[in-house]
Amino acid sequence: MHLHIIYTEQEMLLSKRVYSSWQEIQVEFTDYKASLGPWTEEEIIEYLADEYSDLEPSAEQQVASLVSSMQLAYKLSFRRK
Repeated sequence: MHLHIIYTEQEMLLSKRVYSSWQEIQVEFTDYKASLGPWTEEEIIEYLADEYSDLEPSAEQQVASLVSSMQLAYKLSFRRK
């Protein structure tokens, strides 16, 4: 399965929806800023673990939650400061 990381003005999301381009993502999310992907689950986990050490639960757990669910998108959660 390939996933996208989607950055919006308000949140950071993972999506398992298939997009043909970043423009298609921008249409879906009106506050779209940027996106990465499509990447494999392993690539997403590695990137998130390297770049966002404050993810809670871990990148691996959050990716697994999305992959195993019926949801198409998942809002990433971070440790409160």
